[in-house]
Amino acid sequence: MDRMTKEQRHKTMSHIRGKDTKIEISLRKALWNKGFRYRKNYKALPGTPDIALTKYKIAIFCDSEFFHGKDWEILKPKLELAENSEYWINKIERNRERDIERDQELLFLGWTVIHFWGKDILKKTEECVKVIEDAVFNVIFGGNAAGG
Repeated sequence: MDRMTKEQRHKTMSHIRGKDTKIEISLRKALWNKGFRYRKNYKALPGTPDIALTKYKIAIFCDSEFFHGKDWEILKPKLELAENSEYWINKIERNRERDIERDQELLFLGWTVIHFWGKDILKKTEECVKVIEDAVFNVIFGGNAAGG
C-alpha cells in the first residue's frame, strides 16, 4: 500500500528531474576534478547519455534504482501489491528494455557504455571514477594491459 495520498504522490513524482540530478552532478564534479572533460546529456547519441567522454567514446548513464529496475526480481513482486501496479511494472520493464536497446546501438557505433546506480555514485564516487579511468585506459591502450 502507498503511504501517500494520490495528491501527495503526484506532487512527489512531479519533482523528479530528468537531468542535472544530484547523482549526475556528483559524478560530473568528481570527473571534472580529475581533469576529464565531457558533454552532458549528449543528444548526438542514442539514449542521450548523462555524461559522454567524446574523446574516448565512452557513454555514461546515471540510473536511479527505481526507474531502471535495480534488483527487479525483488522490486517487481512488491510493485504487484501497489496501487497502479500494472502501470509501474510496464513502465519499468520498458525502461529496462530501452536501456538494453540503447546500449546495443552505442556498442554498434563503437562506444563503451557504462551504467552506474545512483546510490553507488553517491556512496562510492571514487570507485565509479576508477571504473571510468579504467575504461579510458582500455580505450587508449586497446585493453592489452599486462595482467589483463
